[in-house]
Amino acid sequence: EQKYHFEVLFAVLKRLQRPYADKLYHLAYGMVDLPSGKMKSREGTVVDADGLLEEMLEIAAKQTNTLGKTDNFTAAALEGLYHTLAIGALKFFLVKVSPQKRMLFDPAQSIDFQGNTGPFIQYTHARMATLLGRAAEAQLLVPTAFAFDTTEALHPAERALVVHMVSLAEVLHQAAADLNPAIVAQYFYTLAKLYNQFYAALPILQAATPALQHKRLYLSYCAFNTLKKIEFMLGIPLPDRM
Repeated sequence: EQKYHFEVLFAVLKRLQRPYADKLYHLAYGMVDLPSGKMKSREGTVVDADGLLEEMLEIAAKQTNTLGKTDNFTAAALEGLYHTLAIGALKFFLVKVSPQKRMLFDPAQSIDFQGNTGPFIQYTHARMATLLGRAAEAQLLVPTAFAFDTTEALHPAERALVVHMVSLAEVLHQAAADLNPAIVAQYFYTLAKLYNQFYAALPILQAATPALQHKRLYLSYCAFNTLKKIEFMLGIPLPDRM
């Protein structure tokens, strides 16, 4: 709804012969609706950031406690986890939609631990961190480089994960060219989904041979670090345990 206002502003600046006028660009975003409908300031239905975050924190606490996997967390650690989940859910739900599209933001749906959500990616990251931590405790070497045997066929789950990871540079270039962070968010989610499929399909620490163990630990290490890179790009925090 601000698109026309910026067009007028830019036209005025050109008429004023401002030297930067031709370099201005307005990245327009679509409207964000709530389950109750469109937010309207005249009717008092506009949601402020503090109130929304408070609601997100309550939902995060409820969802996390329902899963019952945080018995060993201190009260302070739990509060930190709730905040991490709330911020991650909110940011990812907003950024995963292409900027020009109108979207419906449902706070409860955004913190679902299954599906295309921030908490699903956060949970996957915590799973990777736990796996790599268990490998370190068992004094297993987590390779930071690995020479693949080109005569050995990759398992479909391994291949899908590798192909996706090596496409990161192309994805970033496309997102920059289109001014569309949703492309990176989709890559983020797909990486988490493919890693979970890989994790479910193949033994890692209990692999049949040391070579298989090293390869799968290396793929886990690469996936973990790729998630970390996107965490920095999108500003979506990833916990090491949850």
